[in-house]
Amino acid sequence: MPEGPELHLASRFVNEACRGLVFGGCVEKSPISRNPEVPFESSAYHISASARGKELRLTLSPLLGAQPPREPLALVFRFGMSGSFQLAPSDALPAHAHLRFYTAPPGPRRALCFVDIRRFGHWDLGGEWQPGRGPCVLLEYEQFRENVLRNLADKAFDRPICEALLDQRFFNGIGNYLRAEILYRGILDLWHPKETSPKRRNPREHRGVLRTEWRTLHLQASPLPGHERHGEAFRRKLQPSCLRGLASSRTQKSPQLLRKGRGGGNRQPQAAADPRRSTLTSHLWSLRGPQPPSRRISQLASTPSRCLPWVCRPVAS
Repeated sequence: MPEGPELHLASRFVNEACRGLVFGGCVEKSPISRNPEVPFESSAYHISASARGKELRLTLSPLLGAQPPREPLALVFRFGMSGSFQLAPSDALPAHAHLRFYTAPPGPRRALCFVDIRRFGHWDLGGEWQPGRGPCVLLEYEQFRENVLRNLADKAFDRPICEALLDQRFFNGIGNYLRAEILYRGILDLWHPKETSPKRRNPREHRGVLRTEWRTLHLQASPLPGHERHGEAFRRKLQPSCLRGLASSRTQKSPQLLRKGRGGGNRQPQAAADPRRSTLTSHLWSLRGPQPPSRRISQLASTPSRCLPWVCRPVAS
């Protein structure tokens, strides 16, 4: 699932891919999408993007002299489970392109597409960030830190820290894989509330995690030009996925959680004897275990993918 670093990377992609491009005409929405229509039409406009936590703002800015005259329009996107932006030729649009912005002539016609295979993504008109979300953990670090320290008495911090980290009022942009990385590097027991003092690892391993780790972790998404080899570095960086015995568990607020011990037992996780047997799954919908995949899964697995999995899952040995 796209988290704060992926939204940040998507905004960089939009700004770099659309730099120098002039868009024109109407914004086209897929007929099967339940999201609102975008009532915007201009003969010439530019597109820019910015991200904050798990939201991305797309701004459509008409050029001077464009017809009909109108004010800029801003859209706020939430990517859901599989949202992304792609720039493609207009005659070869990607599947599941639910919102399309076409370039203006002259030149080959292209389209900036919001692609969402699972259709959990959403966009809102008006350009306002969703109320109730805290400062961005990536780009507003000082405000984020102050917001957490000021609200430590909130009942959200009475829950185990593995649940509190998903509260977007305080940790806007943190999701499942970032939570797993932060907790693994910082503490041994995921189920301590804030009042307890869990046994910590070597401070050198977790100091400044929220400030620095995203610089490597966000490269798990479609790499920018010149960064194609960061995939291997990303796999090596994900420490929880390199342990044997980590299993999915369920909590009140978190559907999936990496937790120590197979089946939630008290055994300590041990490193795998063969590191090659504990790697990230090769596809978002890959199944764990020896059972044969369904026909739907087989078709998806055979489709080339530009992104690594959103959720870090160890392969069962």
